[in-house]
Formats: sequence, C-alpha cells, structure tokens
Amino acid sequence: QVQLVESGGGLVQPGGSLRLSCTASGFTFSNYAMRWYRQAPGKERELVAAITSPLGSTNYADSVKGRFTISRDNAKSMAYLQMNSLKPEDTAVYYCNAVGRSVLLAYWGQGTQVTVSS
Repeated sequence: QVQLVESGGGLVQPGGSLRLSCTASGFTFSNYAMRWYRQAPGKERELVAAITSPLGSTNYADSVKGRFTISRDNAKSMAYLQMNSLKPEDTAVYYCNAVGRSVLLAYWGQGTQVTVSS
C-alpha cells in the first residue's frame, strides 16, 4: 500500500522554526521527485518546494526562498522541509507529494497543520 505520512507540524511563534518530515512507503522512492505544497484558508494549494532524484536539484516558491530548505534521504525513503524565520502568512496545511515520470503517477499525504502565531 502506497503511503505518505507527514509529521512535525504544530504551533510556532513568528521567527521560529519547524522541520516537517514525510515518510514514504509502498513505492520506489528514489524514482520520484518530492514536493511540499501548502494550502491556507481561502487560498489555492500552492507549490512550496520541490526536489528531484537522484541529483537532488531544488526549486522554491519566491515567498519561501532563503527561509525554507527541502531535502531527501532516499535510503530512508523520507523527505523533509526545514522552515526557518516563519511568518504568520506561512500558516497552512502542508502536504507531501511524490511525482513520478508521468504526472499521472502522483501520491499525496494527508497533510500536517502549521500555525505561526504569537
């Protein structure tokens, strides 16, 4: 059974940090690019960061460049999103996404809530 399970979300103060983890199972993790999306209330789901395999090239939304870092560990079938200097506008549900060579080969996690508030 294919599964993506996010963890690490929670409540953090502005300027703080969180590290999200995505644990994958049921497919060949190294053959998939990994992405983090987020969706805030009243907004569309947006791509936050992406990382390829095996070279691990990365891309980021302009809103998070310099603050967020995506990484992966193929040996552990895990992806991560390190979030620093968090802002209230980062508040959203964050989703882990795995994409194969075909855009039709994609899996989603259930999401984890990140709330940035004082």
